[in-house]
Amino acid sequence: MCVISNGFFAFMSALLTINLFGVFVNPVLLSEAIPFLVITVGFEKPFTLTKAVLTAAPTNSKIFSSSSGLYQIEGKKSPIIPYNVQDSVIDGVIKEGPTIVRDYFIEIAVLFIGAMSGVAGLQEFCFLAGFILLYDCLFLFTFYTAMLTLKLELKRIREAQLTKKSTARDELKSSPANIRHNIIKAFRDNTVETEEAKKFDNPMIARVKLLIIVGFVIMHILNFCTTFHTSDESIQSTPDLSSSYSSPQQIPTIDIRDPSIISTLKIILSKHQSSPQSFFPLIVDIAPPMTFEIIQSGNGSTTPYIIQEFYKSFDSMFNMWSFYVQDSVFSKWISIGLVFSIFLNVYLLNSHKQQISKTDSKTDLSRRESIISSFEDNYINNNNAIIINGETKSPEVELSSHVESHEKQLSQITSRNSINVTRRTSISTTTTIISTINENQFPTRSIEDCVEILKSSHLGGPSALSDEEIIILVNNGKIASHALEKVLVNQERAVKIRRILISRASMTKTLEKSALPMENYDYSRVTGACCENVIGYMPIPVGVAGPINIDGEMIHLPMATTEGCLVASTSRGCKAINAGGGATTIITQDAMTRGPCVEFPNIIRASEAKNWLDNEGYTIIKQTFDSTSRFARLKKLKTTLAGNLLFIRFSTATGDAMGMNMISKGCEKALSVMKENFPDIQIISVSGNYCTDKKPSAINWIEGRGKSVVAEAIIPGDVVQKVLKTKVSSLVELNISKNLIGSAMAGSVGGFNAHAANTLTAIFIATGQDPAQNVESSNCITIMKAINNGQDLHITCTMPSIEVGTIGGGTMLGPQGAMLDMIGVKGAHPTKPGENAQKLARIICAAVLAGELSLCAALSVGHLVKSHMEHNRIKHPNNSNNNSNNNSINDSINNSNNNNSIQEANNCSYITQDSGKIIPGSCIKS
Repeated sequence: MCVISNGFFAFMSALLTINLFGVFVNPVLLSEAIPFLVITVGFEKPFTLTKAVLTAAPTNSKIFSSSSGLYQIEGKKSPIIPYNVQDSVIDGVIKEGPTIVRDYFIEIAVLFIGAMSGVAGLQEFCFLAGFILLYDCLFLFTFYTAMLTLKLELKRIREAQLTKKSTARDELKSSPANIRHNIIKAFRDNTVETEEAKKFDNPMIARVKLLIIVGFVIMHILNFCTTFHTSDESIQSTPDLSSSYSSPQQIPTIDIRDPSIISTLKIILSKHQSSPQSFFPLIVDIAPPMTFEIIQSGNGSTTPYIIQEFYKSFDSMFNMWSFYVQDSVFSKWISIGLVFSIFLNVYLLNSHKQQISKTDSKTDLSRRESIISSFEDNYINNNNAIIINGETKSPEVELSSHVESHEKQLSQITSRNSINVTRRTSISTTTTIISTINENQFPTRSIEDCVEILKSSHLGGPSALSDEEIIILVNNGKIASHALEKVLVNQERAVKIRRILISRASMTKTLEKSALPMENYDYSRVTGACCENVIGYMPIPVGVAGPINIDGEMIHLPMATTEGCLVASTSRGCKAINAGGGATTIITQDAMTRGPCVEFPNIIRASEAKNWLDNEGYTIIKQTFDSTSRFARLKKLKTTLAGNLLFIRFSTATGDAMGMNMISKGCEKALSVMKENFPDIQIISVSGNYCTDKKPSAINWIEGRGKSVVAEAIIPGDVVQKVLKTKVSSLVELNISKNLIGSAMAGSVGGFNAHAANTLTAIFIATGQDPAQNVESSNCITIMKAINNGQDLHITCTMPSIEVGTIGGGTMLGPQGAMLDMIGVKGAHPTKPGENAQKLARIICAAVLAGELSLCAALSVGHLVKSHMEHNRIKHPNNSNNNSNNNSINDSINNSNNNNSIQEANNCSYITQDSGKIIPGSCIKS
C-alpha cells in the first residue's frame, strides 16, 4: 500500500509540474503509456530498499531483552547492544541508496532523450515520465522511508510482546526431537539446497514481465507501420493542387449564378425549408475536385512491389476484421467466445495444478507406506518382535544402526562434529508406527494439502497426517478441538493431540510431558458418556477393606481414596463387626426423586392443580409416567405451594440404574399431559430443587431419596476391648456427645455421624458412582447403645438417601466395572430389577457402620492423631537410609512368611487373635 501511495503521489506531482510548464498530455495517450511505464520500471527499487532495511534490522540470531528493549548476539558473550530502528533504516539507505539513485538517473536520462526527439506524443510522455521518476525518487527517500520506519517500530513492539514464544521456539529448535527431525530429513534426500541456491528468485515473474514488454513493443511497431500504409491510395501521397498553378489568379473558380448550379441549390434549399431543422442556417460545403493519375510500376515506384503486396494483405485482413466486428450479431458471438475461452483456460490451468498436487500427495503417501513397511521389517528382524493378532509387542526399538549408515551424509549437513542419535519407542500397533514416522520423517505440509488429505480417504485420511499437521489444522479452525475423537477415529491419538494443544496454550506449558497418564485406556467407553475434552485419566489408589459379613455374605470393600489410614480403620471396624456375627441391613425405601417447578397465573389455579394431583390426577400422571420406561414406576407424588408456584416431587423406582435421566424423561411427559388439563400452566424448570439433587436439604433427610438403608451390628464387650482398644461406655458417651449433641449444636442436617462421607465417597469412586451425590448420600445418623447389662455394644447407622446404580454412567468404565464385579453387583439383575443397586446400597451402609465404629473407638482413647502421624506420614524416597531399606526387606520377608494367612483372608476364613479366640471372617490380627 505504501508503494502504491508513493507512486500515486509521484504521478500527481509530475502532472501538476508539466501543467505549470505548459505541456499538455492527451488523456488517451496517458492511459496507454502509463501501464507501459509501470511494467518497464516496476517496483524493484522500493523492494530493494525494503530488503536492505530489513536485513540491517536485528534477526533471530539476536536475543531480545524485554526488560530493556535491547538485543544480544546469540552464542556470544558480548554485551547487550541497543536496537535503534532509525539506525537500521540509515544502514539500509547507505547500502542500497547510491545504486537506486544511479538507476533513477539512467532512466531519467533516457526519457530526456525521448523528450528532445520532437516526435508528437512521445515528447510529452517522456517529459511526464521523467518528472514521475524524479518525484518517485524524492518520495522514496522521504515518505516511503518514514513508513518503513513505522513498520519496523511496530515489528519491534510485537517482538517485545512475543518474547516468551520466541524463546520457546528457540528451545524447540535445539530440542532432541528437532534434531531427530533434521537427521531423518537429511536421510530422505541426498541433495542439500545451498544458501546460494536459495538466493535465486523464481524466474517466472521476470519471464512474464519480459513477455509483456515484448508484446507492447511489437504492438507499437505494427501500429507505427500501419499508419503509413492504411490503404492502396495512401501508398502514393495525393499531390497538392495548388502547386499546379503559378499564381492564385490562375486557380479556377465556380460561378454560383450558373443555371445548372442554381437549380441544384434551389432543390437543396427547398428540402431544407421543409425539414424540421429549417430554423437553422443552410451551409453548403463544396468538396474540391479529385484528380486520378495512373501510376506506372517499375523504377518509378518508391516502394518495392513485394512490400506493397505484404501491406495490402494486412490491410485487407484488418479491413475485413473491422467490418465484421461492427456487425451487432457477430460482435456478440465474439464476446461470448472470448469469455468462454477465458473460463476454459482458467479451468484447465486449475485442473492441471490439482492433478500435480494429487500426484505429489500420492507419491508422498506411497513413500510413507514404503518407509513404514521397511521400518516394520526392521523391527521384526532386528528385535525379534512377537506379532499377536496384528499387534507388534516389542518393548523397545533401537534405530541407531540406521543412523550410523548416514553419518557421512549427516556430517555434510550439520556443522557438529558428531551426533549420536538413539531413538527408542514403544510400539503396539501399526498406527503408532505411522504417527511416529509422520512426525519425524516428513516436513509439515501446507494447510490446503492437509485439509485435502484429511477429507480424502484414498489419500490416507487422518492417519496420513502427522500430529503437528493435525495441530495446525486445529489452530486454524479446520478441526474443532472437542471433535478430535470423531475426526481422527483413533481416540488415544486425539487425547494426545488435545494435551499438546492445551499445554502449548497454557501458562506453564507442562501438560504435554506431565505425569498424567493417557495410554492404554479404553476411551471408547468415555466419549459421549462420561467426559468431554479428555486429556487423560486420573489414577487413584484403590484399597480393599474387610471382608465384612453383611447379611451372612462375606464381602470385600473396594475403596478409592488418598486419605491414609482410612482403609485400615475400616478394616478394623469390619473385624470387630465380624466378631459379633456380622452386620444386618434392611431397605426401607427405593425411590429416586425429581421435583419440577411450575407456575400458574394466580394461587387459585395453583391450588386447583395441587388438589387435582393429590386426588384423581395421580392416576393419570402415573399411567403417563410409567409408559416412558420399562423400569420406571411412579410410587408417590408430593406437592407444595409457594405463592403461585407449584412444586411437584416425583418419587420413582428406577431398577438397577441410579435413574436421574429416566425420571427426568417421565417428568417431561407427565407435565405435557398436565398441560392438557391446565392450559395456563407454565413450566419453569424440570428440576426445581425440590428433589433435592447434590445439595444438602431436609427433605432428603426426612422423606428419603434413592435407597433408604439401615444397618446394625452387635459388638461383644471383649472385642471392643481387645480389637477396638476401648470400652463400651466410652463409645456410647462419645457418640452422644459428638455425633448427636455436637451436630445438633452445629445445626447439621443429616450429619449426625463421625465420617460417613469418608467411607461412602471412597466406595462411590471405586464403583463408578457420581461423587457429587455424596452430599445427600452421606446423610447418616449413628446410634450406639450398651446392651446386655452394659457388657456389649449395639450400633446402628440409618442412611435415608443413598443414590447408587449398577448400570449407566461411570459403571460402564472397565476398572469401575471390575470393582462392581468383585462384590457381585455388576450390571442389571437378571431376574429382579433393582436388586443389584439395592445390594450395593446395603454394602455401603454396612461399610459406613464399620468406619463409624473404628473412628469413634480411636477418638474415645485419643489414638486418632497418633495413628495419622505414625502411619500417614512417609519419608521421600531420596531421604531413605540403609536402615529403612533393611526394614523394607524385613517387612517383605515377614509378608512372604505369612502367605498362608493372607490366603486364608482372601478365602474369607478366620484368623486367631492373640488370646486364641476365633473371630470368623477377620483378616487383620489385633
